[in-house]
Amino acid sequence: MFGMGWPEIGVVLVVALLVFGPERLPELAKQAGGFVRTLRQMAETAKNDLGREMGHDLTDLNLKDLDPREVVRRNFLDDDPTPRTTKETRILRPGETPPFDPEST
Repeated sequence: MFGMGWPEIGVVLVVALLVFGPERLPELAKQAGGFVRTLRQMAETAKNDLGREMGHDLTDLNLKDLDPREVVRRNFLDDDPTPRTTKETRILRPGETPPFDPEST
């Protein structure tokens, strides 16, 4: 959760207990939960409104799929069941022009 492990979460809880006291801590946790719930509802509503305005059904859209790290992980780092074929490389002879790929320029 946010790059934090159990020790960090424990330290945050102890500091919160010392700052707010045991009487107010449950109420603050309830407010934080309500805030997160409201934020999720707002994001879902915005996603549905965007889909309705664009004319596409975006209900199946997973926002995590748009994360650049996920795109790299999915397209480059996952093991592909079909092996990619690579062209055989060889050393060019003196004066020989290198191969030209018109799609790469």
